[in-house]
Amino acid sequence: MNVMEEKGITTLDLHGEKHEFIYDIVLDFVFRYQSKIPLIIICGNSNKMINLVLDCLKKNNIKNNTPRYGIVRVEGFN
Repeated sequence: MNVMEEKGITTLDLHGEKHEFIYDIVLDFVFRYQSKIPLIIICGNSNKMINLVLDCLKKNNIKNNTPRYGIVRVEGFN
């Protein structure tokens, strides 16, 4: 799991991660760094990766938005 601070925001970069592990990686990241919300998840240009991340967040009632293609911003919990 590649986590870094970018412009004061904790960021998870999913480049190189296998699709089968995304659900667990995303949940671990969000819960581990929930005290630092908002968080950024970099999905890259893969529609499948973006959809896996958004599906994970939706299933767990985690508020998010997509400020630009390939980037998901975690805003909090519903």
